Amino acid sequence: MLVRAKSAAGRIQDLLDPIQWIEGDLAALGAAEAAIIDFAPDAVVHLAWHGVGNRLRNDDSQLQNLTGTLALLRIAHRAGTQHWIGFGSQAEYGPHNGIITEDAPTHPTTLYGVTKLSAGHYTRQLCGQCGLRYAWLRLFSAYGPQDDPNWMIPSVILKLLQQDRPALTTGEQLWDFLYVTDVAEAVYRTLTTPDAAGIFNLGSGQAHTIRSVAEHLRGLIDAALPLGFGEVPHRPDQVMHLQANIERLQAATGWSPRTSLEDGLALTAEYYREHFLQYA
Repeated sequence: MLVRAKSAAGRIQDLLDPIQWIEGDLAALGAAEAAIIDFAPDAVVHLAWHGVGNRLRNDDSQLQNLTGTLALLRIAHRAGTQHWIGFGSQAEYGPHNGIITEDAPTHPTTLYGVTKLSAGHYTRQLCGQCGLRYAWLRLFSAYGPQDDPNWMIPSVILKLLQQDRPALTTGEQLWDFLYVTDVAEAVYRTLTTPDAAGIFNLGSGQAHTIRSVAEHLRGLIDAALPLGFGEVPHRPDQVMHLQANIERLQAATGWSPRTSLEDGLALTAEYYREHFLQYA
């Protein structure tokens, strides 16, 4: 496992014994190159990215992600890797009004989306030249315990647990939310299905309004608490409907989401309730 030097391992503590831990950074892989080649991975699942949060979505540092991704793929090829599974994003598509297939036009509105799209194209070309299996998973909105507390679902939960009113948009956006264990299962199925190649949407295949999600979270915590709908304006590039068609991934791997939104929200709210003090 290639991880940043200061990464916390609490979430995978019970899995660490059989894992070889290699310290490295996508922006400076030279220091880890010898260890990666020595380890000789048969497959690489590339999830690393700098600047996922909104504050850095249009920062020039996004370019480091592209150069780092290409460097990792070249090192992996020299190490004998045969399978490359990369993580893309819904941000590659940009604004669409309806269910999105992998063949939909790509018009990203942020440098984050542009760089993800570029990384997907570059690595597909390089994998073809090097004879590696290429799979690119365009992830829609994942959520679950230990998520970034600034994202919508955990931020609403934490505000409600504080007996505070979350500030929200009008909540009309339709969003595709996928629970984290379903994400992990999809990665595993893709990794272990040798014929799974190409670009795949990774989402739940269903869309729910932000309003309904916030209201459900309130019901899990305290139905009497207020919600600040309309207190946050929509961004100029606000996407109003993000919903993945996941038929291609299902057909290729046999994977389907197992966790309903209601169950996933309940599990997530319970986690933050139990660990509230560390976020207060």
